[in-house]
Amino acid sequence: MASDPPASEKDGESPEDRKPHSDEAHSAFTPPLGVPYPPAPEEEHPTSEFALPEGLRPEAPPEQESSAFSPPGSTTGQTPLPGGGAGSAFTPPHGIPVISLAKETPWQDRMRTMLRMPVHERPTPQRIEHIHETVAAVPRVLDLTLRIGEILLAGGEGAEDVEAAMFGVAHAYGLERVEPTVTFTLLSISYQPSLVDDPLTASRTVRRRGVDYTRLSAVFRLVDDITSDGITLEEAYRGLAEIRRNRHPYPTWALTLASGLLSGSASMLVGGGLLVFLAAAAGSMLGDRLAWLASGRGLPEFYQFVVAAMPPAAMGVTFGLVHANVQASAVITGGLFALIPGRALVAAVHDGLTGYYITASARLLEVGYLIVGIVVGVLTVLYIGLQLNPGLRTLKPQEALAQYNQPLVQIGASVLLALAFCVLLQQERHTVLAATLNGGVAWVVFGALANISRLDPVPATAIAAGLVGLFGQLLSRYRYVSALPYVTAAIGPLLPGSATYFGLLNFAQGNLMDGIASLIKAVSLALAIAVGVNLGSETARLFLRVPAMGETGVARRAAKRTRGF
Repeated sequence: MASDPPASEKDGESPEDRKPHSDEAHSAFTPPLGVPYPPAPEEEHPTSEFALPEGLRPEAPPEQESSAFSPPGSTTGQTPLPGGGAGSAFTPPHGIPVISLAKETPWQDRMRTMLRMPVHERPTPQRIEHIHETVAAVPRVLDLTLRIGEILLAGGEGAEDVEAAMFGVAHAYGLERVEPTVTFTLLSISYQPSLVDDPLTASRTVRRRGVDYTRLSAVFRLVDDITSDGITLEEAYRGLAEIRRNRHPYPTWALTLASGLLSGSASMLVGGGLLVFLAAAAGSMLGDRLAWLASGRGLPEFYQFVVAAMPPAAMGVTFGLVHANVQASAVITGGLFALIPGRALVAAVHDGLTGYYITASARLLEVGYLIVGIVVGVLTVLYIGLQLNPGLRTLKPQEALAQYNQPLVQIGASVLLALAFCVLLQQERHTVLAATLNGGVAWVVFGALANISRLDPVPATAIAAGLVGLFGQLLSRYRYVSALPYVTAAIGPLLPGSATYFGLLNFAQGNLMDGIASLIKAVSLALAIAVGVNLGSETARLFLRVPAMGETGVARRAAKRTRGF
């Protein structure tokens, strides 16, 4: 028995007529039986809903095929916004220019420029690809970055330069979305492969600090090799291990002799003779040995400064008790020059001016504790001396020191003082001459302004320190190293040792108002040194531009924007 034909054939439709006109024959939108299909479109390929309307001229095709990341060449159907430059609130019609930092410039400038950019505006640095290193080495890259930052921060480098070094190392090994963070005792770095991946964060604590500018310069050279020459991760680890194993360039006995030379030269700077030079040197070397003994016993640095300040003060008080025809005040002043923490103060002010306020506050607190330790040590000895002989009250050291003005002797003393500072800071030998001459120039400028032009000591100190910072920054750019070796020792002759001693002596004698005035002057001079050094460094960077693609450049941005600036 034959089956009945389908209903469609009964109506006269052939199988070809029943075939749907689209690929959606089996979709959920197929009309049910008995409902006619919609008419087929006139064109075989329908246009997109984003197609240009009729009558509008389409955009001409580009002459050359370009990358998907190249800036657009023109716009269609738009009028360029007025003022659509870099400072406009809108994206300009021609797009955001592609920035490429050249590798011929020092890594400090390249990384410092990138640090002050938002993440979405940071250019991709030019670097050598490490073929044998994969994403599995990310934890090791972060560990190497933190270890390098630890050495720099422990050596007294500013927070901005530490972050720039960490940023450069991470970028050199392919980690682009990284954010380093530096505080006074903690370093951390966070890496996020993409916006949808979980970030990887590592941190490291700085527990011990030491002054060794030779090691600091070696780390700067290692960072330069990583960012410029593209050395492998294993080679970088070996280089870092060699830096850690290297011994200090000067032995302990040389540091003790340098401490004595520094105090003796400082005493001559304020009017002392040969006997004063020897007494100040002996007191400083004895204080240095006592501080080393306290350090070996595990005493905090505060007590180390207390015991280091006592022997120079005891030498001066002894001369006063025996009524020797010697400027006892110059002996104590010379001893204070070796103890005032000028390096930490300059770093604190630099961090504050560049926007790292937490680190700056911690450094200033450290400076405050160390100065209090010096005050306690000197005041203890002066109080004992006044109890033994109240006749010490008749001393007027400020008048004696104010009348001293021997340019040749003072210039020679300032050069010796800067030389001794270079040894104490464990500087490389090829940097000693430049730093020593920088210190001599600083004192010449200060003496010309304060003694000849009769300018107030505070602005005179700031100007001299500004030249120190300017020359130090230029020398560091020439050598591609840190500016600290060329700056820290050179500011030694400008330290406010005399004003500090006057304030302490007035306190010991009961003249509180005079003591406060002298200490305020000492603080003003110290801040003038710090601000002057920073201003000189920024002056050297003011007109520097990092070369970019083409003939344009990328300016170094400010630390932070306040009030819309």
